Amino acid sequence: MRALVLRGHGDFSQLVIADRPAPAIERGGDVLVRLKAAALNHLDLWTVRGLPGLALDFPHILGADGAGVVEAVGTNVTRLAPGDAVMLNPGVSCYRCDTCLAGEHSLCPEYRLLGEHLNGTLAEYIVIPEQNVLPIPRRTAPGPVTFVEAAAYSLVTLTAWRMLVTRARLRPGETVLIWGIGGGVSGAALQIAKLVGAFAIVTSSSDAKLERATALGADVTLNHATVDVPGEVRRLTERRGVDVIVESVGAATWERSLRMLARQGRLVTCGATTGPAVTVDVRRMFWYQWNLLGSTMGNAAEYREIVALLGRGALRPLVDSVFPFTDAIGAFERLAGGDHMGKIVLEIPS
Repeated sequence: MRALVLRGHGDFSQLVIADRPAPAIERGGDVLVRLKAAALNHLDLWTVRGLPGLALDFPHILGADGAGVVEAVGTNVTRLAPGDAVMLNPGVSCYRCDTCLAGEHSLCPEYRLLGEHLNGTLAEYIVIPEQNVLPIPRRTAPGPVTFVEAAAYSLVTLTAWRMLVTRARLRPGETVLIWGIGGGVSGAALQIAKLVGAFAIVTSSSDAKLERATALGADVTLNHATVDVPGEVRRLTERRGVDVIVESVGAATWERSLRMLARQGRLVTCGATTGPAVTVDVRRMFWYQWNLLGSTMGNAAEYREIVALLGRGALRPLVDSVFPFTDAIGAFERLAGGDHMGKIVLEIPS
């Protein structure tokens, strides 16, 4: 099969489309999927550059998100059949331990992500456990869910859903601030915040992205390159601050985030793209009774919930651009350039 492989850590010169052995079903609960589309995430950039403690067997296939058609199923698979159009949950757990049996799959000691720890979706085929595969939902308006949409949806929407709904417990009427609108998680977080009924403030250094965010329902947009974001937020909220902050930036925004967090506010973070080293004045933390929350991906029940919302048209992926598989490097370059608004998707030829 053809696959985009990483030959070693470094830059995009380490990426090449190559022939790799097609995966085969080895366990009764496995599903073989012929992929039709795969989406990129910032995770792919970090994997190319090399993550601390991440040891890969090269050549390694990148890609966490994907959608396609079931080619074959293991002997124990009951929910799926060859020919089914499906989408993938990128987080693979053991499904046997007490944590998994309690429904908290993303806390499983053996939890692994496609494209990071495991070979991923930037290939013609993938074998994955049945628990990670759901049929693409039928939707009539504004049209059926395409393979491109299904591939662009899973990782960022599941991440944002767990952050806002499960961890931060965002409620109608609350105020949420989302840093860096334009990325996949922030775009999904904006949609989820509006679905919940929250007042959404978003930031970006791009006026064009802020204009797009307004069209997507953002109540207030702030250019964090030209505006004192904490000062403006304190003014907008009459010095009360915001109830929930969606953080994935880390060192560059952490101190500003805490300056605008309301009493009993919740800061929820899923990343540290500008660095992991941050500080907290514990006195402020206990005095204002803040909740500082970590969040990673989500569990199987949360995944079923967001896929159902996709089917009802209540949530939709924001797709920036679609590239042919042969121009995978171009897709990576667009992702690294930071000008995109939403997900970048690769179409994989049959």
